[in-house]
Amino acid sequence: MTKIQSQFEDYVRRIQHFQEALSLMAWDLRTGAPKKGVEARAEAIGTLSDEVFGLMTSSRMGEFLEALEARAHGLDGRTAALVRECRREYDRNRRIPRERYRAFVVLTAKAESAWEDARNRNDFALLQPYLEEIVAMTREFAGYWGYEKDSYDPLLDLYEPGVRTAEIDPLFATLREATVALVGEIAESGRRPDPGVFARPVPVETQQRICRWALKTIGYDFDRGRLDETAHPFQITLNAGDVRVTTKYVVEDFRSALFSAFHEGGHALYEQGIDPDLAGTPLYAGASLGVHESQSRFWENVVGRSRAFWEHYYGELTKRLGPAWNDLDIETFYAGINDVRPSPIRTEADEVTYNLHILLRYELERALISGDLKVADLPEAWREKTRALLGFEPNRDADGVLQDVHWASGSFGYFPTYTLGNVYAAQFWEAMDRDLGGFDRRLAEGDVAAVREWLREKVHRPGRELQPHEVLKRATGTDRPAAEPLLRYWREKFGPLYGL
Repeated sequence: MTKIQSQFEDYVRRIQHFQEALSLMAWDLRTGAPKKGVEARAEAIGTLSDEVFGLMTSSRMGEFLEALEARAHGLDGRTAALVRECRREYDRNRRIPRERYRAFVVLTAKAESAWEDARNRNDFALLQPYLEEIVAMTREFAGYWGYEKDSYDPLLDLYEPGVRTAEIDPLFATLREATVALVGEIAESGRRPDPGVFARPVPVETQQRICRWALKTIGYDFDRGRLDETAHPFQITLNAGDVRVTTKYVVEDFRSALFSAFHEGGHALYEQGIDPDLAGTPLYAGASLGVHESQSRFWENVVGRSRAFWEHYYGELTKRLGPAWNDLDIETFYAGINDVRPSPIRTEADEVTYNLHILLRYELERALISGDLKVADLPEAWREKTRALLGFEPNRDADGVLQDVHWASGSFGYFPTYTLGNVYAAQFWEAMDRDLGGFDRRLAEGDVAAVREWLREKVHRPGRELQPHEVLKRATGTDRPAAEPLLRYWREKFGPLYGL
C-alpha cells in the first residue's frame, strides 16, 4: 500500500467514526429518547453531520481523490471501489451549500419526532409545516444535483445508483397490471382465510422470545447485535460488530412483530455477512437500498411466509406460543400468513398487494417533487390514490398519510426500492432454487444455513465493493431488474393456495 493510500484510508476511517456516533444517536432517538431531549439531540446531530459533511467535501478529500484517480491503473479493485464511492459522495455533496445541508439534517431530526406525535394524535397539521419545508429543500437539492429529464431522478439515484424513472416506470406498470389481475382472481376464488384465528392476545414478553428465536433461526448473530422495540421498525449498523434490529409488538396480533423481525433480520444478515475486511470504510454497506430491501423482503416473505419453512419450524413456534394455540394447525396458519386482501397499512400488507402501496407513494412523492401536488393537499390525495389502487379509503390519517416516517426523514426516492427489492428477491429465489437443487427442499429439511450461505456468498460479502447491477449479475446471470421471476413466484405460491 502506498503512503497516499494509507493516508486516504485513515481519513475515511475518521469519517466512519463520526458516522458511527450519528448512527448511535439516531438509534437512541427512535428507541426511547425522552421527548424533551429531542431539540437538543437534533442540534447535536446537526453539528456532527456538519463535521462529516466538511470532511467529505474538503479540499483534502479532493486532493486524495485526484491523486488516486491519477494512478487508477495501479489500484487494486477494493481501493478503486472505495475511490469510486467517495468520489460519488464528494461530487454530490459539493453541490450543496454546507449550511443548507446542516439545516436539512436538523429539520428532519425534529420532523421525525413531530411525525410520531402527529401519528399518535392523528393530526396531519402537526407534521405539515415540517413536511412543507422538507419538500421545498428536497426540490432545492435536486436542482443542485441536476437531472436530464425528471427532477425525481437524482433522488432515486441516492438510493439506487444508476436507476432512472424511465426504467422503473414500465416495470411498475407491468407489476400493477399483474397485481390487479391476480388480486381479482384471488377474490373470485371464494377462498378466504379467517383472520379471527389470530385475534388472541400474546404478551409482549412471549413475543420477544419468539422474535429472538426467529432471528437466531435465520442466523442473526446476537453477539454482534441486539433487538429493541420502536414505533416504526428499522435496522441500523453502528459498525461491523454492532448491527441492531428493532420491531413493534402488537399484543392482539403477534404476526406484526414476528414478520417485522424477519424483515429487519434480513437487513441485518446482509450487514453481518459483508466481508470484514471492508469494515471501517463506506464499502461496509449494502450495494443499494434495492438490494438491501431484497434481503429483508426475501427473509420476510420468500422464507418466512413459505410452507416449506413452517413445515420444519411450526412446532417450535407453537411451543413458544403456548397451549392456547394448540388448535391452530399448520394449514390454517399458512393460509393466514398469506391472506391476500387489500389493507391500509403498508408494513402489514400481504406480499401481492404490497407493491400497490409502493406505487401509491411513488406517484404521490413524484407529484410533490414536481410541484404538481401541495403538501396541504396530501391527505386527500392519499385517500384518492388508496381508493383507486386498493379499493377503499383509510379511516384516519394515522392509517394513511401518517403511517410512514420516510417523508419526515427526508427520504424521497426511497419507496421505489421496496418494489425493486421484491423484484430482486424473486430473481435471487429463482437462481438459488437452481443452484441448491430445490429451495423448498432445503427449507423443509431445516437447512436454513444453505439459503443464508448462498446469499452471503452471492450478495452479502462484496458489500458496496460491487454496484447493484454487478451484484445482480453475480447472483443471477442478468444485470437488470425483471418482473417475470416475481410473477412466476406469485403463481407458484398463490395458485395452489387459492385454487387458481
